[in-house]
Amino acid sequence: MGLLDELRDLGVNVEEGLGRLGGNAAFYEKMLGSFIKMMDKYSFDADFDCEDYGEIIEKSHAIKGASGNLSITPIYEAYGQVTDLLRKEKPYEAKEVLKNALPVQEKIMDVIYKYKGN
Repeated sequence: MGLLDELRDLGVNVEEGLGRLGGNAAFYEKMLGSFIKMMDKYSFDADFDCEDYGEIIEKSHAIKGASGNLSITPIYEAYGQVTDLLRKEKPYEAKEVLKNALPVQEKIMDVIYKYKGN
């Protein structure tokens, strides 16, 4: 089993992601490598400050966009919810969504690191 098969097993819509890139699997895998670098820069834990979460909204929105472009569905959906909840000034609910999503996110990131990490 390779990178794309393992990602499929974790709920990533690989076919949709490939479709966005004209079916170019090599480019898709390269973009997954870029995604892990972006996540290193923008990821945050669920214990963020509920009083000052403006930066968290920006990070969450960036993660949502990048994961959506690559059809990393579980991460896209979770950060979409987090972004929406924070914009509605519901940081405690956003924390719960993130807490539930982090184990799946970690599995996805581990798979990508296994194949694309340096």
